[in-house]
Amino acid sequence: MSKVVAELKYSAEHEWVAADGSGPAGIGISAVAADALGDIVYVDLPEVGSTVTAGETCGEVESTKSVSDLYAPVTGEVVEINGDVVSDPALINSDPYGAGWLFKVAVTEEGPLLSAEEYAAKNGGEL
Repeated sequence: MSKVVAELKYSAEHEWVAADGSGPAGIGISAVAADALGDIVYVDLPEVGSTVTAGETCGEVESTKSVSDLYAPVTGEVVEINGDVVSDPALINSDPYGAGWLFKVAVTEEGPLLSAEEYAAKNGGEL
């Protein structure tokens, strides 16, 4: 079973949000999604300085199996992208909640988010 991190919030589209209110929120995709995608070979992330809107597409993740849209779980300005993941997308598979984070957003509004418990119950992950 794929790991779900209790301290994070999740979108129905499998993105996670790490926000403690002290700065930009980290965004990534869950281990559930990374496992379902298989070997990730390419990511297209929003540009620094661009605005993302909760629930709208903001990039894509390509694996050996398929191409999936990346949805913004929050609204705000992109302040940083993870260049390591652009260079080595496999980091998403090996460490989706750590080195495999995707981008950071100065959040102005959260989209509809699930708790870790709700996300795990809906998607078969384990806390």
